[in-house]
Amino acid sequence: MSDQIPMRVAVVGATGFQGGAVARLLAERGQRVRTLTRTAEADRPPLPGTSFVGGDLADLPAVRQLMRGATHACVVMPLVYGTEQVRRYARNVADAAREAGIQRLVYNSNTRIPERSTNVAAFETRRIAEEELRASGVPLVVLRPPVYLDNLFSPWNGPALVSEGVLAYPLPGDTSAAWISHRDLAEAVFAALTVDGVEGETFDIGGGESLTGDELASAFATGLGRDVRYLSLPPTVFEQALSQVAGPEAAAGVAGIYHYMATGTDPLLMAGDGGRSADALAVKPAPVDEWVTRQPWQVWSTEAS
Repeated sequence: MSDQIPMRVAVVGATGFQGGAVARLLAERGQRVRTLTRTAEADRPPLPGTSFVGGDLADLPAVRQLMRGATHACVVMPLVYGTEQVRRYARNVADAAREAGIQRLVYNSNTRIPERSTNVAAFETRRIAEEELRASGVPLVVLRPPVYLDNLFSPWNGPALVSEGVLAYPLPGDTSAAWISHRDLAEAVFAALTVDGVEGETFDIGGGESLTGDELASAFATGLGRDVRYLSLPPTVFEQALSQVAGPEAAAGVAGIYHYMATGTDPLLMAGDGGRSADALAVKPAPVDEWVTRQPWQVWSTEAS
C-alpha cells in the first residue's frame, strides 16, 4: 500500500526508545516524519529526517498541529499510568487524527494486555488508550509487544553479562517470552502502516520463538561466546532500581507488569502467537543469538572503562 508513495507520519513517542526506533526506520525508508516533544533541542536524541512540534499529549492544539497534513500515525504512550491522564492523552490523539483524516493509525501498547481486567495500571491504562483510539473511527492496527531485548543492553545488565555471565531480569525463570528488539518492533510498525488487509486487527507481536529464562541465557551464551546463566530478579528490586532513573511513579507502573507475571496468573501472556503476526505482517524478527552478536557489548567491559 503506502510503500509506493511516501507517507507523512506523525510519530507519538519518537524521543523515546521504541518510538525513536520507529522514527529512524521510517526516515531511512524515505518517509516524512514529524513528532511531538517538549525536550530542548540540545537534549533530543538524534533523529535525522524528523521534524518537531513543540508540546505534549495534554496539549490538544499541539497534537492537532502534529497530525495536520499527516497521512499516517503511530503512537506509544509515555510512561504515565494515571487513568484519566492516559484517557485524555488518547482522546486528544483520537480527535486530532480523525480531524486530520489519518488513513491508518498504529498503536503500540508497549506491553501485552491480559484478556480479563486486572488491577495493574500498566495493562489497564493501555487498554483504555486502545479503546479510545478504536472508538475514534480512524482505521487502527494495534500491536502488543512482549518484552524488549534492548532492556538487556543497559547499564543494569551489560556489565554483569560481560564480566560475570549473569543475565538478570524480573521474569520468573520458567516464563516463556517472545523477546523482540526495538528494531524488529519498528519493522512491525512499518508493516502495520503499509500492509493491506490488517486494519482493525490486534497483533501480539514478538520474536521468532518463546524462550524461558534458561533458554534465553543459552541464546545469549551463543551470541556472546561465553557461559551465561539466568537470574530471576525480584520485581521489587527491579522497581527500586528503576525508580532512581525514571522516578517512583513510572517505576511502579512499569514494575506492575513484572509483579503480575510473578504471580503466575497468566504464564503465557508474553509468549509467541504461533506465527500469526509474523505471517500477517510479513515480518521475520531476528533470532535472539543473532541480535546478541550484533550488539557492542564491549562498552560494558571493565577493560573498556
